[in-house]
Amino acid sequence: MDDIILKKKRVESMPNSNNFQEFSKEFLNFWNQPLQKNLRFIFNVSFSVIKNLLFIFLCGCILLGIFGMGIGLGYFASLTANEKPLSQEEMADAITNLNLVSSFYYQDGEKISDVTSDEVRLVTTLDKISPYVKDGIVATEDSYFYQHNGIVPKALVRALLQEAVSSNSGVSGGSTLTQQLIKQQILTSEVTFKRKANEILYALRLEKYFSKDQILEAYLNVSPFGRNHNGLNISGIEEAAQGVFGVSAKDLTLPQAAYLVGMPQNPITYTPYTNYATLKEDISAGLSRMKTVLFSMYREKKITKQQYDEALAYDITQDFLEPEEISTQRQSYLYQAVNREATKILMKKMAEKDRLTYEQLKKDTELFNRYYDRA
Repeated sequence: MDDIILKKKRVESMPNSNNFQEFSKEFLNFWNQPLQKNLRFIFNVSFSVIKNLLFIFLCGCILLGIFGMGIGLGYFASLTANEKPLSQEEMADAITNLNLVSSFYYQDGEKISDVTSDEVRLVTTLDKISPYVKDGIVATEDSYFYQHNGIVPKALVRALLQEAVSSNSGVSGGSTLTQQLIKQQILTSEVTFKRKANEILYALRLEKYFSKDQILEAYLNVSPFGRNHNGLNISGIEEAAQGVFGVSAKDLTLPQAAYLVGMPQNPITYTPYTNYATLKEDISAGLSRMKTVLFSMYREKKITKQQYDEALAYDITQDFLEPEEISTQRQSYLYQAVNREATKILMKKMAEKDRLTYEQLKKDTELFNRYYDRA
């Protein structure tokens, strides 16, 4: 009896099949009315048209991309077709070819004086450079330095797009540290697509031949760092450290390193000294650049929040060397006499190399002046 009652309840709880059929019939009648049919037809046609348009648009974008890439590669090839690739030895010579200051000495080795020059440089090795400098330059100038193979395609595309919508002529931006080294040591600073194409080609080749540490070391020895406390142009991180703060590059503090790291991009603007060996009245540009470097280091997790805050609060101006004019020793009779004789010796060696004699040079004023300027 209990089983019969349970089955009866289950039957009573099931939906009425007649009601369901009536609902389905009413719904079909509503769905098939002329208005609904027209709406369905319009929707189906619209959907089909939109779908086809999207498909055509997508295919067009793909074709344009392939076409544009083909044009770009062809243009790149045409720009670099006549460029003779440098060998590993030639590239090594190029990136290590640095202008250094010569010095005069007595026969016993005592120094007389450095030769007059408006650019001074000291070369150092990477292991003698503060980690703050290495981390700072990578974080600020090329955060993907240890990942890329010489170029960052995304940055190049962004730079080209900016160039396309910009009213200024020339190509700029998108440069890695490798590309910057190429521009400084192998190519010129000419702002053209041809130079940029060759820069990319050489950057890829340089990364193939040299390690990241070798490239970074060369960059830090090559780059300009404004002026020192004597008012002279300085190049290389070691000369910058000694000429601005009076310390070696390996002993730079975080604020000092951040200040110097920010300078290569615009050394004349960011340097604290003038060419008259005086402190600038306004060094706000250099200080602002220093803050940018510190933030980049913090963003890339090269320094902690505490280090960042402490460096920001530090008064870097107290570390600047006092301006000092160059010694007048270079104007002495001894300096002038040695300089004159050294120049004469160099002229003779240059002439001999060109199968000429010093007497032949003296007979031709124009030829003499040319060799004199070179010496």
